[in-house]
Amino acid sequence: MTSPLTFDPELLRRYDRPGPRYTSYPTAPQFIASFGAAELREHIERSNALGQALSIYAHMPFCASPCFYCGCNRVITRDTARAEQYLERLLREIETVAPLFDPHREVLQVHLGGGTPNFFLPAQIARLLEALADRFQLSTRPERDFSIELDPRFVRPADIAALAALGFNRASLGVQDFDPQVQRAVNRIQSIEETLAVIEACRASGFRSVNVDLIYGLPLQTPEGFARTLRTMVEARPDRLAVYGYAHLPELFKPQRQLDTTFLPHPETRITLLRLAIEQLTAAGYEYIGMDHFALPQDDLARARAAGGLQRNFMGYTTHADCDLLGLGVSAISHIGESFSQNPRDLPGWEAAIDAGRLAVWRGLTLDADDVLRADVIQRLMCQGRVEIAAIESRHGISFEEYFAEALTALRALEADGLVEIDRQRIAATERGRLLLRLVAMCFDRYLQTARSPAAAPRYSKVV
Repeated sequence: MTSPLTFDPELLRRYDRPGPRYTSYPTAPQFIASFGAAELREHIERSNALGQALSIYAHMPFCASPCFYCGCNRVITRDTARAEQYLERLLREIETVAPLFDPHREVLQVHLGGGTPNFFLPAQIARLLEALADRFQLSTRPERDFSIELDPRFVRPADIAALAALGFNRASLGVQDFDPQVQRAVNRIQSIEETLAVIEACRASGFRSVNVDLIYGLPLQTPEGFARTLRTMVEARPDRLAVYGYAHLPELFKPQRQLDTTFLPHPETRITLLRLAIEQLTAAGYEYIGMDHFALPQDDLARARAAGGLQRNFMGYTTHADCDLLGLGVSAISHIGESFSQNPRDLPGWEAAIDAGRLAVWRGLTLDADDVLRADVIQRLMCQGRVEIAAIESRHGISFEEYFAEALTALRALEADGLVEIDRQRIAATERGRLLLRLVAMCFDRYLQTARSPAAAPRYSKVV
């Protein structure tokens, strides 16, 4: 899947419908409140017997100002004292959950997301890393992946050097768009100069990889303005770029209610913005990883995809596919063995659980055999763009044609439009279908097929 993408605007328009992003399967709306601390303990104990490596995600929720497009779980405040209060509870959460894990399980990944992780001072982040190192076996291997999301508006070069000294080797920067009128519309004023300075500081400090996030479909975006942003990024040459389609779901994300919807781009313009991103980035040598991710060929993400080690989880596309994921902090999600669990989404709820010395489990799910099977199929579609049928049959002891008769019927319409190729050996997305992988995966999603009514179905962003 390294040949150029086939961009068909008419096809994208026709298939631009809501669907899951498949950062998990089953997706988070399927989690249930009856899954609690006892169930999580059981799954951790089972996973210890397998000895898999770990990935740790810590959610750092605070932001100094609201970005109106944001769909993340965040708390707006300029009170820096709240960072210390949150950190103290995060350290207590580590003290509670760490003893449940076999201490010999190596932690290959640590990721701090938000919110704005650099709302916290480097000294506070150092305390967090020290607590993790005291309780877990943090990897010292060159291939370890310790990453942090940074807001370039609130970080200094000295901070980045301090983070590198703590072991961070990958950074992700939010940009979205450099066009001044777009920035004013979404309440995120960020100069090109300060952004490029952070990228250079990361390189000077020895970060192995720098990612930049862009968004298409924001208010007042134009092809001319977005093309300028893309050219600036191509010249800066970050190792990775994520180009997300803006999902306008104001009923779910209150900050979006402050956007003037009359300024949102027309669907035709939105598709043009996507096309610009694909054409400019692939022409500049970036590989299309899947959905919204691009990476230079030497980046770990591109190498993981080539080696079959690419994974899709709640952080998007990541490396080290065989790790269990432990989530810490408000709203964080864990994927331990054949289970998902999520901490309370509201800060008071999470704080109350930590203060009581409990595992902060709000909801979760124990995967049944059907979930595990379909998750395997969907993960391979989303990460590799294809499913090897014999391998699925061997791993799960099924007849693919019989088990997935309904899915194969649904796929025939996509096959007729040239989005997938189906034979006895494999199901593979074509070059026309690579931008619509979510639709291919949706054919295997049992929960979408069994939704009681459109009103009861979860709300998802559109696939384009």
